[in-house]
Amino acid sequence: MSRVAKNPVAIPAGVEVNIDASNIVVKGPLGTLTQPLHPSVKVERGEAGVQCSAIEGAVNSKAMSGTMRALVNNMVTGVSKGFERKLTLVGVGYRAQAQGDKLNLTLGFSHPVAHQMPAGIKVETPTQTEILIKGVDKQAVGKVAAEVRAYRAPEPYKGKGVRYADEVVTLKETKKK
Repeated sequence: MSRVAKNPVAIPAGVEVNIDASNIVVKGPLGTLTQPLHPSVKVERGEAGVQCSAIEGAVNSKAMSGTMRALVNNMVTGVSKGFERKLTLVGVGYRAQAQGDKLNLTLGFSHPVAHQMPAGIKVETPTQTEILIKGVDKQAVGKVAAEVRAYRAPEPYKGKGVRYADEVVTLKETKKK
């Protein structure tokens, strides 16, 4: 059995977990998330919280039990606290502006870049060079942050581009004559 799956997922106050034959639904103050259950993992609600265990004889059941436990934990954290990713813009003239569910970026191209946010994801720009992406689904928040970063990833010589707030860009030395 996975070492991760041995620990039950604690359910905080205000969070409701429903498990049926094929899905797990987690409701909380920030929203509702649904995850399909893997057929080789048994998920049940106990006194300590939600417990994931491997079904004997199933392929990859030990690995998937830890994965399901991590997914359920992320769902519980998402509906109770939420997730956020912070991006910073490095470069002269690089700006970001949030307008409703759109993020307008000026990244040194000949045209502005407008990124439409999917449902359930909110974007804020505290300053012109900071972007905060918030939501209840950890996978969706990470995906949107990666899409925004992909417009202009940090280049290795000057470090200009869109980077995660905690990302360290190692600069290369320029070519010498």
